[in-house]
Amino acid sequence: MRLVRVLARDERVDDLVEVLQDEDVDYVITSEAREDDDAVLIEFPIPIQAVDYVLDRLRDAGLDDERYTVISTAETAKTSHYDELEDRFVAGVEEDDTVASEEIRGKALGMHRNALTYYSMTGLSAIVAAVGLLLDSPAIVVGAMVIAPQVGRALITSVGMALGDRQMLKLGVRTQLAGYAAAIVGATVLGVTIRYGQLLPVSLHVSGIGQVAKRISPGLLSFVVAVCSGAAGAFGLATALPVSLVGVMIAAALIPAAAAVGIGLAWGAPSVAIGAFVLLVANAVAVNLSGFAVLWYLGYRPDGWDGLSGRRSAREYWPTFVTLVALLLVVTAAGTVLTGKAAFDTQTNDAVSETLDRSEYEALELVAVQTEMTGFDHGPTDGARGVTVVVNRPADEQFPDLASTIEAAVERQTGTDVTVSVEFQEVQSSGRDGRD
Repeated sequence: MRLVRVLARDERVDDLVEVLQDEDVDYVITSEAREDDDAVLIEFPIPIQAVDYVLDRLRDAGLDDERYTVISTAETAKTSHYDELEDRFVAGVEEDDTVASEEIRGKALGMHRNALTYYSMTGLSAIVAAVGLLLDSPAIVVGAMVIAPQVGRALITSVGMALGDRQMLKLGVRTQLAGYAAAIVGATVLGVTIRYGQLLPVSLHVSGIGQVAKRISPGLLSFVVAVCSGAAGAFGLATALPVSLVGVMIAAALIPAAAAVGIGLAWGAPSVAIGAFVLLVANAVAVNLSGFAVLWYLGYRPDGWDGLSGRRSAREYWPTFVTLVALLLVVTAAGTVLTGKAAFDTQTNDAVSETLDRSEYEALELVAVQTEMTGFDHGPTDGARGVTVVVNRPADEQFPDLASTIEAAVERQTGTDVTVSVEFQEVQSSGRDGRD
């Protein structure tokens, strides 16, 4: 429920009251609001879903809502027609969960935190995420997502684009970029400290850690998570749904990837840093674009919007157009990379499966196939993509030529130079008589 207060000039009061009466909105009119101004204050409670509709009708009747309009939360209202308004807008034919443009702008800005809080929490969340990645602990990584404050900046950007608000757009884009930089720096500093403080072996192959490996080989499924996170955040912001839980999903698409970039830099592993950076860029753009798309679909437009062909739109809302084009270009480039990666993964999986289907490998059981996005690791295999295959094997059998056999099959299937590592997990089974 919302309590709306608007300031109306005396000559417009009758027109505005007529609108409220037509809509069965119960209202109260005060005396003159200010001694030096012929105006009155009109106050009325309405359901959240009715705010945008009623304000639009009042604007059409002559309300200058830029002069003084306050929309606040109310717990309950007992008026003559409020129950009818609930039946009409909450559960009736005019049911609509979206909130007014003024309110969505206020909700987005309400998630804005001062620079010290935002960058401190971002750095801390990245450090926690880096620890979770290095310890291969999903629980710690999830904890980092909970404290990450990325949802506010992402939604401020989406709202700024949808409403043509230059200040919000500039604030959102600038602080997002600075936040990702802070996250990467925090994770890098932690990684350098851990590596050279010998808390972990200097020679540790970080790309072999499970939680790190999931962030350095971006695929279309990771992109889907980011798209859904941004869309869910926009739906939560534009309706009465809570946004706090969605913030964890948005952070899940961003903070671990930024932490993985820092780990790659600290360990001098370009393939880790580059793969995670591509994932971070793709997910960040996807979150912003999907949030904007949902808000646009729900009908949020800049004030005075007169369509794409209108001169005023082209002149006044160019920051939105430029930002949108830039995001589309980035997401297209990232999408091309991810699509190529997905095609390579599919072909690699087919080649591995076909190889293990041979009779000489019937004792093996495929557990996982992991591919590296690029081949920038140091060593004689520079330039080749890395493929790691994990299989279960009987404890008393050896397969010394399996890696080279899979490598030949993958190269034949993909037309790409690869290096294959096979990790064996030994399995011991009891005999039919219950003895080993």
